[in-house]
Amino acid sequence: MTEQTETQAKAGAIIVPVTLFEQNCTIIWNEPSKKAVVIDPGGDVPKILDAIAQTGVSVEKIWLTHGHIDHVGGADELREALKVPIEGPHIADKFLLDNVVDSGARFGMSGVRDFAPDRWLQDGDTVAIGDLSFDILHCPGHSPGSVVFFNRELRFAHVGDVLFAGSVGRTDLPGGSHATLINSIVTKLLPLGDDVGFICGHGAGSSIGQERMTNPFITGEL
Repeated sequence: MTEQTETQAKAGAIIVPVTLFEQNCTIIWNEPSKKAVVIDPGGDVPKILDAIAQTGVSVEKIWLTHGHIDHVGGADELREALKVPIEGPHIADKFLLDNVVDSGARFGMSGVRDFAPDRWLQDGDTVAIGDLSFDILHCPGHSPGSVVFFNRELRFAHVGDVLFAGSVGRTDLPGGSHATLINSIVTKLLPLGDDVGFICGHGAGSSIGQERMTNPFITGEL
C-alpha cells in the first residue's frame, strides 16, 4: 500500500513501506517533468521498482538520510537496477555502509551489500531533482552522518530518523548520542519554521510547529 500526496502541483510523493521495519522508502518527483528521486531504499527492491513503474516517474537519483540497515539495505541493488547515482549520507556514516552485510545478518536480511555512495553530503550542500532543490542539513545524533533534505520553496523536509511525530530517533546504536540529536533538532530543524511539513523514516509525518508544541522530547528542552 502506498500513500500519495501532491504539493501545489509542483511535486508529488509516495511512501513505500519496506522491510520488517516498515521503513518509509519515499519517492519524490518534480511536476510536470516526472523526474524523481528514491529516498532510503531499505530493501524490498522489487516492491520499490513496482511503485516506480506504477507512478510513471523517471528516477534519476537515490538519496540516503543515514546508514542504518533499514534505510540502505536495498540501495546498491537499486542503483544497479536503475543505473543512477547514490547521494548521501554524510561521510561520518561510512562505517555503517562498510558493514551493511554484517548488519543485515543480525536482522536476518540477506542479499544486502556493502557499498559507498557516489557523493557524500555535507552541511550546506544542495541536491536537486528536476526543478526541485533541497538544502542539506547535517543532523547527527541518531547516527553520526544523518542528514535532512529541506526544500525551502515547498516548505517541506525529509528528516529520516532524526525526528518523528511525537518522538525522536533512537540513540542507543553505535555512534548515537541523545544530547547531540536534541541539539541537531533545536539548532537545525526548529529554525526552519513551524509551517514546514516533513516525512520521516517511520510512521506518519508531521510539521515542525506540531512537534515544537507537543513532542515531549522537544518541549522539555525549550
